Amino acid sequence: MATLRLERPGPGGRAGLVIIMAFALVALAVSTGLYPADAAVATGSGQWEPASGRHWFGTNRLGQDIFARAIVGAATAFKVGMTVTLLSLLLGAFFGVVAGWRPGGWLDALVVWLMGVLDAIPFYLFAAALAFALGGGEAAMYTAMVLTFWTATARLVRAEVMRLRQLDYVASARAIGVAGPLIAVRHLLPNCRHLLLVQAALTFVAAIKTEVILSFLGIGMRDGVSWGLMLSESTQDVLAGHFGNFLAASALMFVLLLGFNLLADALQQPNPDSAKAMVGA
Repeated sequence: MATLRLERPGPGGRAGLVIIMAFALVALAVSTGLYPADAAVATGSGQWEPASGRHWFGTNRLGQDIFARAIVGAATAFKVGMTVTLLSLLLGAFFGVVAGWRPGGWLDALVVWLMGVLDAIPFYLFAAALAFALGGGEAAMYTAMVLTFWTATARLVRAEVMRLRQLDYVASARAIGVAGPLIAVRHLLPNCRHLLLVQAALTFVAAIKTEVILSFLGIGMRDGVSWGLMLSESTQDVLAGHFGNFLAASALMFVLLLGFNLLADALQQPNPDSAKAMVGA
């Protein structure tokens, strides 16, 4: 069985970790007040000022510093990504274990049917429709994404639990009367961590992209600063010949998503040292 390359990730994985850690430090600085978030909404400068030493990406039509808004938008992206990823993985892992523990039962059939229905709808479209139906805003955006993203995790965990439940150590635990929930916590979920880590990276990426889409459409973030709101504002800027908003939000989003994609690819690579050890054994 392939294992994660956590001890010695390849160059791509290391690059991804460096990028993610850099953005995480930026988000931490904003959330703790080390970087003044008020700088993103201050309107003391002139409209559409060009890039300069004072304003690295210039200013928008309200005179707000675009670089400051992009930095605060990175903190928003991390907040959205972490919240949606954590809730989606918890929900998906729960339903995956419940369905996979007794395959063929009515709970398994219900979960599989629900996953099939939700997966039949393009998830960006479904998330947008659900967020709109819930009235838009931050809470509706979180709810829509969690209810959309849990199915991928549940499907992977269900398949892994169906495999693990046939192994000797699980059968032995069941034979001596260990309760199913305790088996799930002690044996099943720990052995699904490689799937959950990869899925966490992929869900983080999907959450950020979905926030940008929903905020751009006006049914996501409405207050504060986010890359989606910056891209929405940039539609008027671009028509006037100013590209600072568009370039700043797009560039930072590209780099962060690249970092998570590199990390996800590295996590899915088999560990050569583990493979050699297994062959030698």
